[in-house]
Amino acid sequence: MPAVRARLPDRRWHFQHGPIDIVIGADGEAGAIAAAHEDAWRRFATILDELVAELPALRRPVRDGDCPLEGTIARRMWRACFPYRDRYVTAMAAVAGAVAEELVAAYDRDGVTRAYVNNGGDIALHLSPDTNLRVGLCADLASHVPRQAHTALAPDLDFEVPAELPVRGVATSGWRGRSLSLGIADSATVLAPTSSQADAAATMIANAVDVADARIVRRPARDVRDDSDLVDIPVTVEVPKLEPALVGAALAAGRARARELVASGLVTSAVMVCQGWYMTTDGATPRRLAAPIMSHSLRGRNTS
Repeated sequence: MPAVRARLPDRRWHFQHGPIDIVIGADGEAGAIAAAHEDAWRRFATILDELVAELPALRRPVRDGDCPLEGTIARRMWRACFPYRDRYVTAMAAVAGAVAEELVAAYDRDGVTRAYVNNGGDIALHLSPDTNLRVGLCADLASHVPRQAHTALAPDLDFEVPAELPVRGVATSGWRGRSLSLGIADSATVLAPTSSQADAAATMIANAVDVADARIVRRPARDVRDDSDLVDIPVTVEVPKLEPALVGAALAAGRARARELVASGLVTSAVMVCQGWYMTTDGATPRRLAAPIMSHSLRGRNTS
């Protein structure tokens, strides 16, 4: 089936091809935006076939050595996952963010003041000087059911990304999402220099939000999704209501991992959510989700 596109009522565009589902928004001069949309569309139409051609290699664990992949997006995926090669990780951990990153490049031109490419919640940003973009975070997608496709969900949290910060990627992972997870985070949202980096890091941080408890149900990934690159690794399929102390311990484990990545420069900031509680990279204790996360905790300051 070929790639398809449709203009949404609010001037955004929806691109779809197989499992790739993109929503794009842009501001600026009409002519520049139209040209950027056309360039993005032409590139989008080639992406799925390009990735499928290297799919077996993309599903192999990332190891030391030279990148074995050929395509621009495939190599970007591999590079984003390379810092995590001490764990089991394949380049697929960064696929959504890497695709968004490829498309947002079309908007880096005179006349486009800002743009975003949202690939299923993994977002690449283009921000010209003195602009910003407010990003909403839905902490638990299982509790948000939009009335129709591509309508905005009411966010649990939101934060502003100003152009002067080194943040051009936002990504979220968790056990309830479209990807599989080893942890129990309802969501782990990461701000990073690029969307491919954010995507890979969100996967690893969500995996780290975890606690040992026999009530948590895990199954081999291949039993949950027969084409999973995680193969026999147990992934989370059911999490019961846990005591606050256990939730806090899981969040603290995720925060520790996130702070390691902040210190290494791979991540700018992160927020982890589990069962109505959250922690940020600069917050030492869990807080109720109803309490607002102020801009300072997600504005990209180095919190190491």
